Amino acid sequence: MTIAGHFSYWITIFLAIAGLYIVIARGNLIKKLVGLGIFQTSVYLLYIVPGKLIGGTAPIIAEQYGLYSNPLPHVLILTAIVVGVATLALGLALVVRIREAYGSIEEDEILDLDKTPVFPNTATSKPA
Repeated sequence: MTIAGHFSYWITIFLAIAGLYIVIARGNLIKKLVGLGIFQTSVYLLYIVPGKLIGGTAPIIAEQYGLYSNPLPHVLILTAIVVGVATLALGLALVVRIREAYGSIEEDEILDLDKTPVFPNTATSKPA
C-alpha cells in the first residue's frame, strides 16, 4: 500500500502532534484546552478509521451480506466523546475560577502571582 493509501493515519499523526504541541507550547489555558480537544480528536480517528470496512454493513445477519463492520470501535468512541466533552466542560469551569482568583488565564502570570508572598512584610508569618 502506498503513502496515499494511509492518508487517514497521516491526518491522525498530524492532529496528535499539533494538539500535543499546542498543549505544551502555549501559556493560555483556553488554548491548552483547544489543543487537548485536537489531541482527543486524533485518538478518535485512530480508533474509527480501522473500524470501518469499505463495503461492510451493520452486523445484521442476512444472506445477501457477507462483509460486516465491527460496531465496537464506534461504541467506544461515542463513550470517549462524552468523556471528552465532560473533561472540556470541567476544564473551562476551572479556567473561569482561575480567572476570578488570579485575574488572568496566562500560565506564566499565574505562576508569578503564586511566587509573590501574600503578606509583603514577611513570607512566612501572618499578620496579627
